[in-house]
Amino acid sequence: MIIEVSAKPGSRKTEVTHEGGNKYTVRVTQPPVEGKANKAVIAALSEYFKLSKSRVLLLKGEKGKVKVFSVDI
Repeated sequence: MIIEVSAKPGSRKTEVTHEGGNKYTVRVTQPPVEGKANKAVIAALSEYFKLSKSRVLLLKGEKGKVKVFSVDI
């Protein structure tokens, strides 16, 4: 499944919100420095979908706030 994620790094808490369709908002506490926020988004998505982290793959948007992920359900 391909999903579009709006990432919100530096938030007060980590949470995943389904916005409808294939769109999600993921808030993470980590700052957008050296890939820390991307790793936190992957961890949050894997927990949300109850999958291992290796089944969540970042396809596009490594440095942007809008990212595209492949989630192997």
